[in-house]
Amino acid sequence: GVRDESEIRGHRRTYVGAMPGKIMNALKKAGTSNPVILLDEIDKMSSDMRGDPASAMLEVLDPEQNRNFSDHYIELEYDLSRVMFVMTANDLGRIPGPLRDRMEIINLAGYTPNEKTEIGKRYLLKKAVENNGLYEYEVAIGDKVLTDIVRGWTKEAGVREFERLINTVCRKIATEVVEKQIEEGKKFNVTKKQVSKYLGPRRFEDTDIEKEPEIGLVNGLAWTSVGGELLNIEVVTVPGKGSIQITGKLGDVMQESARAALSYVRSVSDRLGIDNEWYEKNDIHIHVPEGATPKDGPSAGITMVTALTSAITGIPVFQNVAMTGEVTIRGRVLPIGGLKEKLLAAKQAGVKTVLIPAKNEKDLAKVPSEISSGLEIIPCEHVDQVLKKALKLSNPEKFMHVVNLTVLENDPTNLEVAN
Repeated sequence: GVRDESEIRGHRRTYVGAMPGKIMNALKKAGTSNPVILLDEIDKMSSDMRGDPASAMLEVLDPEQNRNFSDHYIELEYDLSRVMFVMTANDLGRIPGPLRDRMEIINLAGYTPNEKTEIGKRYLLKKAVENNGLYEYEVAIGDKVLTDIVRGWTKEAGVREFERLINTVCRKIATEVVEKQIEEGKKFNVTKKQVSKYLGPRRFEDTDIEKEPEIGLVNGLAWTSVGGELLNIEVVTVPGKGSIQITGKLGDVMQESARAALSYVRSVSDRLGIDNEWYEKNDIHIHVPEGATPKDGPSAGITMVTALTSAITGIPVFQNVAMTGEVTIRGRVLPIGGLKEKLLAAKQAGVKTVLIPAKNEKDLAKVPSEISSGLEIIPCEHVDQVLKKALKLSNPEKFMHVVNLTVLENDPTNLEVAN
C-alpha cells in the first residue's frame, strides 16, 4: 500500500520529521549489507501527487543501477547490489511493465484439496484449538470432513478462508463447553452433520456433468484466481435470418474467440456436409451459463468449435470429455495456462477424458500424479482431432476426411483429386 515515493527514497533533511527510506532502515535493522529483504504485496503500490513509488523501486531493484542507490536523507550513494530482494504479488497485471522486467517471476500454483486437507489436519486445527482455549479438550475432524469443508464452503487458491472456518467450528465447540459446563478431557469428534450445523448450508456445490451425450453442450475448462472451473458452453440453432447471439457476460477476448470458432466452422462447412445457405436461414445462439459471473480468456476456443459443430450437424457430444485450448481460424490448437488447476477441476467433476493443446504436453510433468491419475489426457494439434474424440461418431476416422489436391506435372491448370 505504499504511495509515497519518500517511503522508499527517504525525505530530504530540510523537511520537519525527515527520516531515511524503508530500504535504508531495513539495512540498519538487519545490521548487514547483504540481507534478504521481503517486499510484500508489490502489486498494491499506488501513485498520486506525492510521487510514483513504482518508479523509485526501479532504482532499488535494477542490479545495474542499485550499486549507486541514493537515499535523500543520507545523501550518500549506497551499494544495494548485494541485497537479495524477494517480492510477493497476487496479480502480475497490476505491476508496471518496467518494474516487472527487473524481476525473475516464479509462479506458485494454488493448493489441491488433498494438500489443503493435510495442512488443515497438521497445522490449522492445532492452531485453532489453542486460539479458542480448547487445549484441555480433544477436538478431532476427520480427513473426509476437512475435504468436505474445503469443497463445500471455500473457493480460494490458499487456505485463509479454510482457517477461518476451522476457527468457527472450534468457537462453536468452545461455546458448548461453556454453556453446558463440560468437564475437561472430553473428546469432540466433528461429523459432516455437525459441520452443517456449525457453518450453515453449503456455499458451493460441485459441478455435475450430464450422463448421456448431448447436442450443442460441451464441457470447457477455465482458470480463475481461486483455481480451475468446469465451464459449460451451450449452442442452439433456430430458424431465422443468419444472426449470431453471444451471451453469458463474456469479455472481449472470449467474444472474439467465439467469432473465430464460428469462422472456422463455416470455412469447413463442405467437409461437415453443411450447405452454405444454411447459415442464411438459421440463427445461432452461443451461451455460457452463470451469466452473473464475468468470463474472459481465449482458452474456450476449441470448446466453442465443438459446441458449434455439434449444434449445426446435430451430432451429440460425449459428456465425460472436457477440453481447453485456444483456436485459430485455420483450426490450429494453441497452448493455454493454468493446466494443473483445469485438470483438477475436470477430475472433481467426474470427467474421464481431457483434451489439451499438444504444446502443453510438456507441462504435464509439473502436474501431481494425484491429479493426473485416472484421467485420460489427449494432446491435440488440430481441431479435427478434438472433434473426432469429443463427438459421438460411428466412424471417427472418416469424419471430415481431407481431400488433397495435387498439381499434375507440366499442366498447373489440371488438378487431380486424390481421396
